[in-house]
Amino acid sequence: MFTTDNVFLFIPNLIGYIRVVFGIAALYVMPSQPTIGATLYLLSGILDAFDGHAARYFNQSSQFGAMLDMLTDRCMTMALLVNLATFYPSWVFAFQLSMVTDISCHWIHIHTSLLLGKRSHKCISPSENTFLRFYYTSRTFLFTMCAGNELFYAMLYLLYFTEGPLVLGIGLFRILVIVCMPIAIFKSLLAVLQGYIAWKNLGMEKMLFRSDKELRDNFKIHDLIEAISRATTSATIVYTNGDQLLSGIAQQFKEHTPQIMPEGG
Repeated sequence: MFTTDNVFLFIPNLIGYIRVVFGIAALYVMPSQPTIGATLYLLSGILDAFDGHAARYFNQSSQFGAMLDMLTDRCMTMALLVNLATFYPSWVFAFQLSMVTDISCHWIHIHTSLLLGKRSHKCISPSENTFLRFYYTSRTFLFTMCAGNELFYAMLYLLYFTEGPLVLGIGLFRILVIVCMPIAIFKSLLAVLQGYIAWKNLGMEKMLFRSDKELRDNFKIHDLIEAISRATTSATIVYTNGDQLLSGIAQQFKEHTPQIMPEGG
């Protein structure tokens, strides 16, 4: 089995680099070569599943790989949406809203996960949200959502150029767009839910930090008062003992000193 300690050479990360190359090539040809563009885009998406399997099989999961995977997904989808906005100008607002939702919700989710010290952004506790936890823990459901979402945008891209082969008199690409549209919409709603929970966790973390800080400050004040009290008590004891010591010395000196009689006249 291939092993290395260099995270940059982990097999899933090498697959991730190939995804980046395919993605850049797809973006370059998208405006004029739909078949090649869609093929490269979908290959990049398919490899997304393989790098996850490779990470588990070779025990090479890493924060670097997770971030590379996440950024590749977000950037590729956003770039495709830019193309779709030029192809379907009447739907520009919908594509813009999809981009903003996708980027912002995933970013705040990743940021909050790291801030809370989670091992992965996919670590969702049952107390946070049961459905979102199911989304990240069920590989079948996660794959269906991601694949359906990417297929929707890819087929919408191809539909601009051609209907594709006919199936019962309807173009295949149009059929796939209709079938995958509910999945894409549902995934966007999941992103909103993900963002909401992340913002909620971030706010709770701030409140807990403030409460913890106030508690620490109260302990500091309490400790300071106790220290002053102990210092005052010690000073009183020292003063009292010192006064008693001086009185004892004076008494001893008085007892052992001969009395001097005054001379007679």
